[in-house]
Amino acid sequence: MIEKSAGAVIFHKKRSKIEYLLLKHELGHWDFPKGHIEEGESIEGAARREIKEETGLENIRFFGGFKEHVKYVYKWEGEARFKVVTFFLAESKIVKVVISDEHSEFAWALYKDAIKILKFKNQKNLLEKANGHILSSAVL
Repeated sequence: MIEKSAGAVIFHKKRSKIEYLLLKHELGHWDFPKGHIEEGESIEGAARREIKEETGLENIRFFGGFKEHVKYVYKWEGEARFKVVTFFLAESKIVKVVISDEHSEFAWALYKDAIKILKFKNQKNLLEKANGHILSSAVL
């Protein structure tokens, strides 16, 4: 079974520094906001909906030129599932986050801290690409 999800690496500027939003999943690992794409929903629409549901953030700005796919296999109820998550890069001017029941904590973290907090290699690679995109563009 192939599952398709959408999400975003969300950042905000704090003076001249960039902080990234991480959510602590109920299973104990940290991740970015993401979730299933519902039938008839666009990938970007799903990302916006999931961000709102998981963080309460609505007024986010997506950056063109950044769209990454993370693929992995996980087990659910004894069944192996293949998941493809499309991630965007988004900026939030608001730092107040209201997490969903799926998560136990959130953190705004500098790149050097976020890369240590993230557990999985594909998450670290995604953050590295997002950070590189920000540094190479006129975002700062």
